[in-house]
Amino acid sequence: MKRYKRFMADVLLPDGTTVTVHCPNSGSMKGLVDPGNPVWISESPNQGRKLRHTLEIIEVDGVKVGVNTHNPNLLVREALESGALGIAFRGEIRREVKYGENSRIDFLLEAGGGKPLYVEVKNVTLKEGELALFPDSVTERGKKHLEEMMNVVKEGARALMVYVIQRSDCEAFSLATDIDPQYAETLKKACAAGVEICAYQCRVDEEEIRVEKPIEIRIFE
Repeated sequence: MKRYKRFMADVLLPDGTTVTVHCPNSGSMKGLVDPGNPVWISESPNQGRKLRHTLEIIEVDGVKVGVNTHNPNLLVREALESGALGIAFRGEIRREVKYGENSRIDFLLEAGGGKPLYVEVKNVTLKEGELALFPDSVTERGKKHLEEMMNVVKEGARALMVYVIQRSDCEAFSLATDIDPQYAETLKKACAAGVEICAYQCRVDEEEIRVEKPIEIRIFE
């Protein structure tokens, strides 16, 4: 029915009652939050939670879009462990490791040649035309992450940005330059400095969300 205070949404249930759910997404969710869109919510077994339900999927024009920003990290970890990302590494996958100036990297692991590989994950839901776009709102935090990753590359490590597109109807990934031109410019600088990027599209339905395939990246057009 509506989203408000960023992290809350009112959902009309099939029985006609309304429930307020947690919305785990700090972005604008542009193109997704029109009243009347079908949604899927989950229920927590934790009786102590203030909001028992969580908004997981919104359907737009017949396409299911995953909006829970906690899921991309889980999806990437699963893909790393299964080899679906094609990254050879050894040792453990370390999560939320401190680095740089008061930052945390999503994953840190040891890649080929013994180099540390810093992996940062971003959730993508915005679509315009055939393109998946990031970000859907201004992200100073995202810009800072790119600057930190450029620094670790200078120090001899590898850095990889993984954009997880929680929808299956996009042909390529690009930048929402009109929304956050500074992020777009910083990502281009990061690529020139040696930061690697990839984008993966997901299959999203009421049974599962999983990384399905890589898609083309168009950020220099």
